[in-house]
Amino acid sequence: MSIYKLANTDNWLGRSTDQQLYLHEKVKLLNLQEYEYQKEYKTYALLGYSSDEGVRRNLGRTGSALGPDAIREQLGKMPNHLNENTQLIDFGNLECKDQNLEELQEECTIAVSKLIKNRATPILLGGSHDLAYAHYNGLLQHIKPKEKIGIINFDAHFDLRANTDGNNSGTPFYQIALEHEAKNEAIKYMALGIRKDANTRTLFDFAESQKVNYLLQDHFSMSYLEHVQLRLIQFMEDVDYIYTTIDLDGFSSAYAPGVSAASPMGFAPDIVLESLKLIIDSGKLVGLDIVELNPNFDIDKQTAKLAASLVHYVIHNL
Repeated sequence: MSIYKLANTDNWLGRSTDQQLYLHEKVKLLNLQEYEYQKEYKTYALLGYSSDEGVRRNLGRTGSALGPDAIREQLGKMPNHLNENTQLIDFGNLECKDQNLEELQEECTIAVSKLIKNRATPILLGGSHDLAYAHYNGLLQHIKPKEKIGIINFDAHFDLRANTDGNNSGTPFYQIALEHEAKNEAIKYMALGIRKDANTRTLFDFAESQKVNYLLQDHFSMSYLEHVQLRLIQFMEDVDYIYTTIDLDGFSSAYAPGVSAASPMGFAPDIVLESLKLIIDSGKLVGLDIVELNPNFDIDKQTAKLAASLVHYVIHNL
């Protein structure tokens, strides 16, 4: 079994008011195992995936297990503009036990499924990107047979590496693709910000074989906004639901130095925010996660603040 730890009040500190002006005053800390649907509220559910085992297996620099709490610390200080009928709940962290990543993914899938069953919108905080395989499978359990769920991944990497030697942070969408292939279905996957200097020729070939929609980082910028929007609209029209995953290493290290695989060649926050707006406006977003924050390499908590701002944007616009 993975280790489940309840949310820690120390991660939610900030200015005190008597009007819940800040999110640390708004958030509730609850036990996922005891939670039940409350029909009077719209609920955003934070759940940490506190593991960097997938990064270790993928030969990256470890530290992303500390990511979920680092995001919470910055999110709690941000202003609260949610209405009284909207809940923000922190359900704590799932941690990897004895380097058993596969078991952690199974537990995370169960947790996501429970959140969806209780009509909460899951917002998962990572942690390494192997989180995506678990998150997607949890959402998939509540999709009807003829419905389609599309994956939109903001990332420098396809994460389509084969899991021959076990699951890791580079294999989640390969695993999903193979499972769809076994059912004679095509994966509905769009990757935004892909870099040629971060993916081998074989990864591009596999992406082509799976008919993956992708935009290279060269064309994922505000200079190509209309093209980005058109590609997103075309992709979303073909699916019923959208699962969005944001890998912070896709951003330029000018914005996100504290990640597992930093590079100055990434994208900027503005094009991501414009893309998120379009995704949210579609009414199809059912789950979001933010992954690969590595506080060990952050500068002035800049990357944690970026991650928190992305969460803040989504919960106030969804």
